[in-house]
Order: sequence, then structure tokens, then C-alpha cells
Amino acid sequence: MTSHPSSPELPLAASDALLPAVPLLALDRQNAPLRDEIRAALQRVCDSGRFVLGPDVADLEKELGAILGVPHVIACASGSDALLLALMALEIGPGDEVVLPSYTFFATASAVTRLGATPIFADIDAATYLVDPADVARKMSRRTKAIIPVHLFGRTADMNALAAIARGAGVPIVEDAAQSILSTWDGRCSGALGDVGCFSFYPTKNLGGAGDGGFLTTARDDLAAALRLLRVHGMEPRYYHSLVGINSRLDSLQAAIIRVKLPHLDAWTSARQVNAARYDALFAERAFEGFVVPPAQDARNRHVWNQYVIRVPEGRRDALRAHLGRCGVGTEIYYPVPVHLQECFRDLGWGRGDLPETERAAEETLALPIFPELTPAEQRTVVARIAEFFGAGARDATAAVKEAPADTASSVPAPRFLRRVVGRADDVRC
Repeated sequence: MTSHPSSPELPLAASDALLPAVPLLALDRQNAPLRDEIRAALQRVCDSGRFVLGPDVADLEKELGAILGVPHVIACASGSDALLLALMALEIGPGDEVVLPSYTFFATASAVTRLGATPIFADIDAATYLVDPADVARKMSRRTKAIIPVHLFGRTADMNALAAIARGAGVPIVEDAAQSILSTWDGRCSGALGDVGCFSFYPTKNLGGAGDGGFLTTARDDLAAALRLLRVHGMEPRYYHSLVGINSRLDSLQAAIIRVKLPHLDAWTSARQVNAARYDALFAERAFEGFVVPPAQDARNRHVWNQYVIRVPEGRRDALRAHLGRCGVGTEIYYPVPVHLQECFRDLGWGRGDLPETERAAEETLALPIFPELTPAEQRTVVARIAEFFGAGARDATAAVKEAPADTASSVPAPRFLRRVVGRADDVRC
């Protein structure tokens, strides 16, 4: 039998009263205070009759460019389309290879295969879950035409090392920044670190709309012109097509909603950082070593915490998740099956054992609630329930559930970042 360290301490203080439920997401808490502004913005678009690529889209592109420090922002219909458009603009096609992590949402690899190119999967760093530059270097070949690092969970990949590899091979970098708006590397925002950045406005993202949407960033004038053309069927002027593009236009209603939310992104990001720091402190207060591994820190980047992902070793992750579910604590597994082991990619020849750190992360990682409006009482409940699972429960799980005040104020001051029934999007939490 596998031996486990002694169980983490679970104090029975009255102040540690547990809440009956903690949601993974609570979009209603964010949207409710903005309801009137959103309604007014939607009414403005409806009155104008300009529903596709209207003035709100153009204004949103300018506002995002100023915040992210990039000269070109090109809005599109989804984060998945952003990846596809980026590769199309770089003329990736049959016979080409693109190096990317397997520990990511499926869209990163599917964009490559939809163009007839071949995804070449690199392993991840065990501490950060980000693509390992050393393995990227090993996977490069004369057929490699691009590298796609994924800034996963709100943390920027090691762009210094990856940029050196790309320069040496003479290939571009496409940043998959779908989860990392406002994350930084050495003071520069994700999306401004490679040749083109790809972002998502999916409702669960740090800056989410009311449906699908996305955008691209680039400092290259040639790529910006190509991307603007490709998103409208390659049409310029109207009904004249110089190339074959796709239909991937951000609608004005989504842009109007996102423009209402954009001024709050700084504060929401700071709240996520405060919540992450509080989790770190709560885990440190208990003897969780050997049971739970909190996220690692890296001083070179600014983590914006789209997800707070813990590692649960020794095969206990799924049982912990089941326990938390019974206690009303929402969690998610990102991602239970690595992309290289997906059924649809079987013909590429990858097998179990090819990417050991990726496969271990898929078996051991668990995302906890981290949304900006999460309360300290809810976080204490999450951590106490985890401690309870690992045997620290002298108390009965059911009897321990009692209402605690929902203290919405934090004793931790929120840092400034750059310039300034439970709602959920749906069951696809990419």
C-alpha cells in the first residue's frame, strides 16, 4: 500500500464555519452590477442597425491596442478562429509542422490540422504546466513553420527562451493567449511578445462576452493587413476576392458588451490576484505538503489567474473532486485527456508515455474557484473541505455545514495592475 503523510490540520474554530456551496463560476455576480450599462449599449447598437463590424468593434480594437501595447488589434468571431486566422496569415499548410503543447484546449491543435499541417507536441514544465522550451527545441525540424506557446491558466510562457529558438530556426511565434489577457513577461503583455497573439472573449475568460468572440494582436503591418482580409472571406473591395478567407467577424452586440466590461478588467484582475494570494496563504496555514501542490510562482511574469490549478498526487485527484462535489464545491479538470492522446489524433502515432509531464498533469491537476467576486468565506470553505477529505475531519461532514457570513471585503489590499442558483456560461469551460 502507498503510505501517506499525516493528515493536514483542520482547526475547529467558529470562524472556520463552512458554507453549503461554492460555485466554480458565478457570472451573475459580475454581470448584475453592469446590467443597465449593458442594456444601454445593446440598445445603442440596435438603434444604429450596424450589427457586424460596426463602430463598437472598431472602438474596441483601438481600446485593446492601447491597453496591451500593440499597434494592431483585429477582432474575430472566436478564440478558435483567431488561431486559425493566424496560421492562415502565416501561410501554414500541408507538409508543414507546428510545435505546440499537448496540455491545452483542443482548439490549439485543431487549427493546425484544419490547414493540413501537422501538430508536433512538446512536453510541459512540471511546475508551471507551460510548454517546456527545451522540449520545443528538441521537436524542431526543417519542416517546422511556427511555434505556438500557450499562456495557460493566465500565466505567460517563457518567451525569452522560445523567442531564441524561433529566431534560430527562422520561424514565427503564434501566442495562444486565450486565457491570459493582461498577463506579462518581463513587463510586456501577452500578445505583444510574438508575431501574432490570439485571444478569446468566451464568457469564462477574464474578459468575457455573452457568447463567442475573439481577437488577434500583432506589431507586423503585413500580418495585420492579411488578418483583416482573411476574416471577411478575403474580400476587398466588396465582392472582389484576392484570396480565400473565412467568415469570422465579431458582431457589434458582443463588442458593445465587452466595451462595458473593459474598464473593469484591471480591478477584476487585481481581485483574481488577491484570491490567488489568499489561497496560497490558506494552503500554507495547513500541513498540506504531500497532499496538495499549489501553483508555483515565477517573478518574471504577472499571473492573471484565469484558473487556480492545484496538483493532487498519488492518484487521489478524482476522489478529492468527487468529495468536493458532494460538498457543493465546484471544480474542473483542465484537461483530463491530453491532445496527443485524443482519439481523432490517433493516426499521428503518439502514445502514452511520449509526454510524461503532460500526462501526469492530466491525471493530477484540479482547478478551484478563482473568479473575482469569490469571497474569503468561500475560499476558506474550499480549503477546509480539501483538508476534510484528507482525513482531518474530527467533525461530521454534514453537521459541519453551517451558514457563515459572506464577507465580501478582503483584508488584503488589492494591487493595481497596469492601467487601470449560480450563473455560468455553459458546460464547455475551455
